[in-house]
Amino acid sequence: MQKITPFLWYNDQAEEAAKLYTSLFKNSSIGKVSRYPPGVPGQEGKVMTVEFTLDGQEFIALNGGPHYSFTPAVSMFIQCETQAEVDTLWDALTAGGSIDKCGWCRDKFGLSWQVVPKGLQELMQDKDPGRAKRATMAMMQMEKLDIAAMEAAANGN
Repeated sequence: MQKITPFLWYNDQAEEAAKLYTSLFKNSSIGKVSRYPPGVPGQEGKVMTVEFTLDGQEFIALNGGPHYSFTPAVSMFIQCETQAEVDTLWDALTAGGSIDKCGWCRDKFGLSWQVVPKGLQELMQDKDPGRAKRATMAMMQMEKLDIAAMEAAANGN
């Protein structure tokens, strides 16, 4: 197990969430699933934790009840290789969830994601301040990020 593992608290959807996430990313799988034993808080026999890996990154999900919920203060940042990957992940993660600006969204479980095309940082940190500003301003108007549109804006088109 890696030294630092994100631990995600769900009401009662940890296994469903892990199944969705592992279906979206290569090199992903569900590992150990533990169940609530008799005599402890929680529903005996129901899933307590799910260990899973997303593209090599380990996670643990807990069915901990309604005491806590996710906020956008913590999000999963996905750097996508292509616009097609952005489109595919965006569609899957926003299904039943919600959309925000600048490539941010929430999945149906409430977890926030940033779906970002490779090259965005370079555009926003361009040595030419005008290009960087135009790219950033274009990005701030978008919901799902479109790298071609940001590049066109950076070029003044």
